[in-house]
Amino acid sequence: MSILAQVESNAQAIGAYEESKTSKTSNSEKKPGNYGRTIGQPELSEKAQKYYEELKKKFSNMDFILVSSDMKAAAKAQAGRYANPNKMVVLIDEEKIEKMADDENFRKQYEGVIRSAGVKLPQLQKSLGSNASKVKSFGMQINDGGNASFFAVVDKSLAAQRVRIKKNAEKKAKEKKETAKKEAKEAAEEKLTQKHAENTENADTVTVTASSIEELIKKINDVIYEGMSDSVLTDAEKMIGQRFDSRW
Repeated sequence: MSILAQVESNAQAIGAYEESKTSKTSNSEKKPGNYGRTIGQPELSEKAQKYYEELKKKFSNMDFILVSSDMKAAAKAQAGRYANPNKMVVLIDEEKIEKMADDENFRKQYEGVIRSAGVKLPQLQKSLGSNASKVKSFGMQINDGGNASFFAVVDKSLAAQRVRIKKNAEKKAKEKKETAKKEAKEAAEEKLTQKHAENTENADTVTVTASSIEELIKKINDVIYEGMSDSVLTDAEKMIGQRFDSRW
């Protein structure tokens, strides 16, 4: 090989190396971006950003919130602030997204955790029975160690409203001599009161957290029944949430 050919070959090799190095640096360099809902100021590499968009599309029935590394503890402590009444909320930090983008086994593990929670949600609501209507939002936070913690935002005012309606109904049944006009008036007042309670935002809400679905159900029921403490629960109401499938 001539000296000229050798020089050209070396130049091509150096050029290819520099291009590969630049591409690798670009893919691994973290930078701010439009990640949708966020907590803190998360930054992702180009590769992680692409994966995160794919993840959100894959689980489009959930509401993902990207958390910066320095805000993980705060996000967990204030999980109820990020509630979504229409979708299950998923709090996931930037470090896990980076690793999920790079490590296939890690990605499969955590996607499995997310998928499992999505499958359990309808069954969780069924297990709660009528109490499901008092839960404004369900959510999960992806933790270190390959698991998740769960949270729910419960509106105790709806439970209290149920008690008031029940008491008023019993009162009307006993007052047989009450005129039809008075009954109609009370029914209208109850309807207006219920509508007001349902339309009031953040009225007497409580956020409960748990390390498992079973524990979450118990805590939700405890909060609701505390708000109904002055009412007499039937045997059926006491059994709500105790028939959860332990095979999960």
